[in-house]
Amino acid sequence: MRASVLRQVVILIGLAFLPAIGQALYFRGHPGWQKRPADSSEVTLAQTKKWGAMVLWVDARPNEEFARGHIPGALALNEDDWNGLLPQVLAAWSPERKLVVYCSRKSCNASHAVAERLRHEAGLKNVDVLPGGWEEWKENAPR
Repeated sequence: MRASVLRQVVILIGLAFLPAIGQALYFRGHPGWQKRPADSSEVTLAQTKKWGAMVLWVDARPNEEFARGHIPGALALNEDDWNGLLPQVLAAWSPERKLVVYCSRKSCNASHAVAERLRHEAGLKNVDVLPGGWEEWKENAPR
């Protein structure tokens, strides 16, 4: 009886771990939150200040975070609402402007993903990423 219960517990634990093992094997070496797109061009906050009004800020954070605060003049564009938000970015964009995409912080890769989509799907040029994101902007914003 005791061996039967132990065997059932081991089988149940094994079955519970199957989905996790499957994902670990499928995504082995490719966790999306750690990998940045290869063609991401990063800029510093100092560079963006030199560009002045030529910068079109694009906020890649979720809409709720954008609503709580964003860089003045920034437009929201995230992957969750890409089709709904892209037209406003395209309407504000012009070839001589520099698009700078940001998300919440250095460890956030949403800005890199949005920048890559702007380059490849929308065919835009001059698309860069501010790696420090909203946190860096808040720390260095004029008081």
